[in-house]
Amino acid sequence: MSHAFLTAAFYRFVVLDDTEQLRPQLLAQCQAQQVKGNVLLAHEGINGTIAGPEAGVRAVLAWLRADPRLAPLVHKEAWATEDPFYRMKVSLKREIVTLGVPDVHAATEAGTYVSPQDWNQLIDDPDVAVVDVRNDYEVAIGSFQGAIDPHTRSFSEFPQWVERNEALLRGKSKVAMFCTGGIRCEKSTAYLRQLGFDEVYHLEGGILKYLETVDAKDSRWQGDCFVFDERVSVGHGLQPGDHHLCRSCRRPLDAADRASPLFVEGVSCAHCHGSTTEAQKSAYAERQRQMERAAARAEQHVGQVFSPPPAAAP
Repeated sequence: MSHAFLTAAFYRFVVLDDTEQLRPQLLAQCQAQQVKGNVLLAHEGINGTIAGPEAGVRAVLAWLRADPRLAPLVHKEAWATEDPFYRMKVSLKREIVTLGVPDVHAATEAGTYVSPQDWNQLIDDPDVAVVDVRNDYEVAIGSFQGAIDPHTRSFSEFPQWVERNEALLRGKSKVAMFCTGGIRCEKSTAYLRQLGFDEVYHLEGGILKYLETVDAKDSRWQGDCFVFDERVSVGHGLQPGDHHLCRSCRRPLDAADRASPLFVEGVSCAHCHGSTTEAQKSAYAERQRQMERAAARAEQHVGQVFSPPPAAAP
Protein backbone atom coordinates (compact mmCIF):
# COMPACT_ATOMS: atom_id res chain seq x y z
CA MET A 1 0.00 0.00 0.00
CA SER A 2 1.43 3.41 -0.94
CA HIS A 3 2.11 6.05 1.69
CA ALA A 4 0.16 9.01 0.35
CA PHE A 5 0.49 11.41 3.28
CA LEU A 6 3.66 13.10 4.46
CA THR A 7 3.79 14.20 8.11
CA ALA A 8 6.25 16.88 9.23
CA ALA A 9 6.91 17.75 12.88
CA PHE A 10 8.89 20.89 13.72
CA TYR A 11 9.64 23.50 16.34
CA ARG A 12 11.91 26.47 16.76
CA PHE A 13 12.51 28.81 19.66
CA VAL A 14 12.75 32.29 18.15
CA VAL A 15 11.21 35.63 19.03
CA LEU A 16 7.99 36.12 17.04
CA ASP A 17 6.43 39.50 17.81
CA ASP A 18 3.80 39.34 15.05
CA THR A 19 1.92 36.11 15.83
CA GLU A 20 -1.52 37.70 15.38
CA GLN A 21 -0.61 38.62 11.79
CA LEU A 22 1.23 35.35 11.15
CA ARG A 23 -1.64 33.11 12.26
CA PRO A 24 -4.16 33.83 9.44
CA GLN A 25 -1.38 33.84 6.84
CA LEU A 26 -0.13 30.41 7.91
CA LEU A 27 -3.66 29.01 8.13
CA ALA A 28 -4.47 30.23 4.61
CA GLN A 29 -1.24 28.79 3.27
CA CYS A 30 -1.98 25.35 4.77
CA GLN A 31 -5.56 25.34 3.51
CA ALA A 32 -4.44 26.30 0.01
CA GLN A 33 -2.04 23.33 0.01
CA GLN A 34 -4.63 20.86 1.45
CA VAL A 35 -2.47 20.48 4.55
CA LYS A 36 -3.97 19.66 7.95
CA GLY A 37 -2.54 19.52 11.45
CA ASN A 38 -1.91 21.62 14.52
CA VAL A 39 0.53 24.53 14.88
CA LEU A 40 1.17 26.64 17.99
CA LEU A 41 2.50 30.17 17.73
CA ALA A 42 3.83 32.18 20.67
CA HIS A 43 6.20 35.04 21.33
CA GLU A 44 8.86 32.38 22.05
CA GLY A 45 8.50 30.52 18.72
CA ILE A 46 6.61 27.88 16.74
CA ASN A 47 5.74 24.23 17.38
CA GLY A 48 3.64 22.04 15.11
CA THR A 49 2.85 18.90 13.18
CA ILE A 50 1.28 19.03 9.73
CA ALA A 51 0.32 16.38 7.18
CA GLY A 52 -0.96 16.14 3.66
CA PRO A 53 0.18 15.58 0.07
CA GLU A 54 3.97 15.67 -0.15
CA ALA A 55 4.02 18.68 -2.45
CA GLY A 56 1.66 20.59 -0.15
CA VAL A 57 3.63 19.88 3.04
CA ARG A 58 6.90 20.85 1.38
CA ALA A 59 5.31 24.06 0.07
CA VAL A 60 4.19 25.04 3.58
CA LEU A 61 7.65 24.30 5.01
CA ALA A 62 9.23 26.40 2.24
CA TRP A 63 6.79 29.24 3.01
CA LEU A 64 7.76 29.14 6.69
CA ARG A 65 11.49 29.10 5.91
CA ALA A 66 11.09 32.11 3.62
CA ASP A 67 10.76 34.07 6.86
CA PRO A 68 14.40 34.79 7.89
CA ARG A 69 13.52 34.05 11.52
CA LEU A 70 12.40 30.53 10.58
CA ALA A 71 15.00 29.83 7.89
CA PRO A 72 16.88 27.33 10.14
CA LEU A 73 13.66 25.42 10.94
CA VAL A 74 14.36 21.68 11.20
CA HIS A 75 11.60 19.13 10.69
CA LYS A 76 11.15 15.37 11.13
CA GLU A 77 9.29 13.35 8.50
CA ALA A 78 7.05 10.29 8.60
CA TRP A 79 4.70 8.71 6.06
CA ALA A 80 1.16 7.46 6.54
CA THR A 81 -1.43 5.67 4.43
CA GLU A 82 -4.25 7.76 5.95
CA ASP A 83 -4.48 11.44 6.79
CA PRO A 84 -3.66 11.64 10.53
CA PHE A 85 -5.56 14.93 11.02
CA TYR A 86 -9.17 15.95 10.46
CA ARG A 87 -8.62 19.72 10.24
CA MET A 88 -6.01 22.47 10.29
CA LYS A 89 -5.58 24.55 13.45
CA VAL A 90 -3.19 27.41 14.09
CA SER A 91 -3.41 28.59 17.71
CA LEU A 92 -1.90 31.49 19.61
CA LYS A 93 -0.42 30.45 22.97
CA ARG A 94 1.63 31.92 25.81
CA GLU A 95 4.20 29.15 25.30
CA ILE A 96 4.86 26.61 22.53
CA VAL A 97 5.56 24.05 25.26
CA THR A 98 4.06 24.80 28.66
CA LEU A 99 6.54 25.15 31.50
CA GLY A 100 4.55 27.82 33.33
CA VAL A 101 7.56 29.93 34.34
CA PRO A 102 7.76 33.48 32.95
CA ASP A 103 10.84 34.88 31.22
CA VAL A 104 12.49 31.58 30.26
CA HIS A 105 14.16 32.45 26.96
CA ALA A 106 15.04 29.20 25.22
CA ALA A 107 15.91 31.05 22.02
CA THR A 108 18.92 32.70 23.68
CA GLU A 109 19.57 30.88 26.97
CA ALA A 110 19.29 27.16 26.19
CA GLY A 111 22.09 24.83 27.23
CA THR A 112 24.69 23.19 25.02
CA TYR A 113 23.60 20.79 22.29
CA VAL A 114 25.20 17.35 22.39
CA SER A 115 25.03 15.24 19.24
CA PRO A 116 23.71 11.67 19.44
CA GLN A 117 27.20 10.44 18.56
CA ASP A 118 28.67 12.20 21.64
CA TRP A 119 25.78 11.54 24.02
CA ASN A 120 27.06 8.20 25.38
CA GLN A 121 30.35 9.72 26.47
CA LEU A 122 28.54 12.50 28.33
CA ILE A 123 26.04 10.35 30.21
CA ASP A 124 28.62 7.69 31.06
CA ASP A 125 30.39 10.29 33.24
CA PRO A 126 29.42 9.56 36.88
CA ASP A 127 29.60 13.28 37.69
CA VAL A 128 26.75 14.09 35.29
CA ALA A 129 23.11 14.17 36.45
CA VAL A 130 21.10 12.72 33.55
CA VAL A 131 17.44 13.80 33.72
CA ASP A 132 14.50 12.54 31.64
CA VAL A 133 12.15 15.53 31.33
CA ARG A 134 9.24 13.61 29.77
CA ASN A 135 5.97 12.60 31.42
CA ASP A 136 5.82 9.59 33.73
CA TYR A 137 3.89 7.39 31.28
CA GLU A 138 6.53 8.05 28.62
CA VAL A 139 9.41 7.18 30.93
CA ALA A 140 7.63 3.99 32.02
CA ILE A 141 8.17 2.28 28.66
CA GLY A 142 11.78 3.30 28.08
CA SER A 143 14.62 5.63 29.03
CA PHE A 144 18.40 5.96 29.05
CA GLN A 145 20.29 3.67 31.36
CA GLY A 146 20.74 5.36 34.76
CA ALA A 147 18.62 8.42 33.98
CA ILE A 148 16.68 10.19 36.74
CA ASP A 149 12.89 9.93 36.42
CA PRO A 150 11.19 13.03 37.93
CA HIS A 151 7.78 11.22 37.93
CA THR A 152 6.03 14.29 36.52
CA ARG A 153 2.61 13.98 34.92
CA SER A 154 3.17 17.06 32.76
CA PHE A 155 6.07 19.29 31.77
CA SER A 156 4.61 22.12 33.86
CA GLU A 157 5.40 20.06 37.00
CA PHE A 158 9.12 20.08 36.19
CA PRO A 159 9.95 23.38 37.99
CA GLN A 160 8.47 22.01 41.22
CA TRP A 161 10.58 18.86 40.86
CA VAL A 162 13.71 20.98 40.37
CA GLU A 163 12.87 23.00 43.48
CA ARG A 164 12.62 19.80 45.55
CA ASN A 165 15.76 18.26 44.03
CA GLU A 166 18.03 21.23 43.45
CA ALA A 167 20.64 19.90 45.91
CA LEU A 168 20.79 16.63 43.95
CA LEU A 169 21.44 18.47 40.70
CA ARG A 170 23.98 20.86 42.21
CA GLY A 171 25.81 17.87 43.66
CA LYS A 172 27.00 17.02 40.14
CA SER A 173 29.33 19.03 37.93
CA LYS A 174 27.01 18.87 34.91
CA VAL A 175 23.34 18.29 34.11
CA ALA A 176 22.27 16.52 30.90
CA MET A 177 18.60 16.43 29.89
CA PHE A 178 16.68 14.75 27.12
CA CYS A 179 13.15 14.35 25.72
CA THR A 180 11.43 12.87 22.66
CA GLY A 181 12.29 15.41 19.97
CA GLY A 182 14.23 18.13 21.81
CA ILE A 183 11.71 20.86 22.58
CA ARG A 184 11.18 20.10 26.28
CA CYS A 185 14.85 19.55 27.11
CA GLU A 186 15.82 22.71 25.22
CA LYS A 187 13.45 24.78 27.33
CA SER A 188 14.35 23.00 30.57
CA THR A 189 18.04 23.74 30.04
CA ALA A 190 17.17 27.44 29.64
CA TYR A 191 15.21 27.21 32.89
CA LEU A 192 18.17 25.68 34.76
CA ARG A 193 20.49 28.34 33.39
CA GLN A 194 18.05 30.95 34.66
CA LEU A 195 18.52 29.36 38.10
CA GLY A 196 22.28 29.72 37.85
CA PHE A 197 23.36 26.30 36.58
CA ASP A 198 26.36 26.74 34.28
CA GLU A 199 27.10 23.36 32.69
CA VAL A 200 23.77 22.23 31.25
CA TYR A 201 23.46 20.01 28.17
CA HIS A 202 20.68 18.54 26.08
CA LEU A 203 20.43 15.82 23.44
CA GLU A 204 20.29 17.34 19.97
CA GLY A 205 17.29 16.01 18.06
CA GLY A 206 16.03 14.19 21.15
CA ILE A 207 15.62 10.46 21.68
CA LEU A 208 14.25 9.98 18.17
CA LYS A 209 17.43 11.25 16.54
CA TYR A 210 19.51 9.07 18.87
CA LEU A 211 17.50 5.94 18.02
CA GLU A 212 17.73 6.80 14.34
CA THR A 213 21.50 7.32 14.23
CA VAL A 214 23.14 5.29 17.01
CA ASP A 215 23.62 1.56 16.41
CA ALA A 216 21.70 -0.69 18.80
CA LYS A 217 24.90 -2.45 19.90
CA ASP A 218 26.35 0.89 21.10
CA SER A 219 23.12 2.22 22.58
CA ARG A 220 22.45 3.23 26.19
CA TRP A 221 18.71 3.30 25.49
CA GLN A 222 16.52 0.69 27.18
CA GLY A 223 12.94 -0.09 26.09
CA ASP A 224 10.79 1.84 23.62
CA CYS A 225 10.19 5.54 23.05
CA PHE A 226 6.62 6.85 23.19
CA VAL A 227 5.65 8.96 20.17
CA PHE A 228 2.61 11.19 19.73
CA ASP A 229 1.23 9.52 16.62
CA GLU A 230 -0.36 6.26 15.56
CA ARG A 231 2.92 4.34 15.88
CA VAL A 232 2.58 4.81 19.68
CA SER A 233 6.16 3.66 20.34
CA VAL A 234 9.39 3.10 18.43
CA GLY A 235 12.70 1.38 19.06
CA HIS A 236 16.13 1.46 17.47
CA GLY A 237 16.07 2.45 13.84
CA LEU A 238 12.65 4.01 14.60
CA GLN A 239 11.04 0.61 14.08
CA PRO A 240 7.46 0.51 15.50
CA GLY A 241 7.23 -0.95 18.99
CA ASP A 242 4.65 -3.29 20.47
CA HIS A 243 2.59 -0.70 22.35
CA HIS A 244 -1.02 0.21 21.65
CA LEU A 245 -2.76 3.41 22.71
CA CYS A 246 -5.58 3.58 25.25
CA ARG A 247 -8.13 5.76 23.46
CA SER A 248 -9.48 6.99 26.79
CA CYS A 249 -6.37 8.19 28.67
CA ARG A 250 -3.85 8.15 25.79
CA ARG A 251 -1.35 6.00 27.67
CA PRO A 252 0.84 3.46 25.87
CA LEU A 253 -0.16 -0.13 26.71
CA ASP A 254 2.09 -3.16 26.44
CA ALA A 255 0.94 -6.78 26.14
CA ALA A 256 0.51 -7.14 29.91
CA ASP A 257 -1.61 -3.97 30.07
CA ARG A 258 -3.82 -5.27 27.28
CA ALA A 259 -4.26 -8.58 29.10
CA SER A 260 -5.78 -6.78 32.11
CA PRO A 261 -9.49 -7.45 32.70
CA LEU A 262 -9.90 -3.65 32.96
CA PHE A 263 -8.73 -3.17 29.38
CA VAL A 264 -11.53 -2.69 26.87
CA GLU A 265 -10.46 -1.69 23.36
CA GLY A 266 -11.23 1.99 22.79
CA VAL A 267 -12.90 2.35 26.21
CA SER A 268 -10.56 1.93 29.18
CA CYS A 269 -7.41 0.41 30.64
CA ALA A 270 -6.14 -0.33 34.15
CA HIS A 271 -4.72 3.21 34.38
CA CYS A 272 -7.99 5.06 33.71
CA HIS A 273 -10.82 2.59 34.37
CA GLY A 274 -11.62 4.13 37.74
CA SER A 275 -11.42 7.76 36.60
CA THR A 276 -14.15 7.76 33.93
CA THR A 277 -17.90 7.67 34.45
CA GLU A 278 -20.20 5.02 33.04
CA ALA A 279 -21.58 7.65 30.67
CA GLN A 280 -18.08 8.34 29.37
CA LYS A 281 -17.37 4.62 28.97
CA SER A 282 -20.61 4.25 27.04
CA ALA A 283 -19.66 7.14 24.73
CA TYR A 284 -16.18 5.68 24.18
CA ALA A 285 -17.70 2.28 23.39
CA GLU A 286 -20.03 3.84 20.80
CA ARG A 287 -17.08 5.67 19.23
CA GLN A 288 -15.16 2.37 19.04
CA ARG A 289 -18.10 0.64 17.32
CA GLN A 290 -18.32 3.45 14.77
CA MET A 291 -14.56 3.27 14.11
CA GLU A 292 -14.76 -0.50 13.57
CA ARG A 293 -17.68 -0.08 11.15
CA ALA A 294 -15.79 2.61 9.23
CA ALA A 295 -12.70 0.40 9.08
CA ALA A 296 -14.80 -2.49 7.73
CA ARG A 297 -15.96 -0.18 4.92
CA ALA A 298 -12.36 1.01 4.31
CA GLU A 299 -13.40 4.51 5.39
CA GLN A 300 -11.88 6.96 7.85
CA HIS A 301 -14.07 7.62 10.86
CA VAL A 302 -14.52 11.30 11.69
CA GLY A 303 -16.37 11.53 14.95
CA GLN A 304 -16.39 13.24 18.30
CA VAL A 305 -12.98 13.82 19.82
CA PHE A 306 -12.94 13.15 23.57
CA SER A 307 -10.59 14.69 26.07
CA PRO A 308 -8.70 12.31 28.38
CA PRO A 309 -9.51 12.26 32.12
CA PRO A 310 -7.74 15.10 33.97
CA ALA A 311 -5.49 12.78 35.98
CA ALA A 312 -4.10 11.24 32.81
CA ALA A 313 -3.62 14.39 30.79
CA PRO A 314 -0.10 14.68 29.32
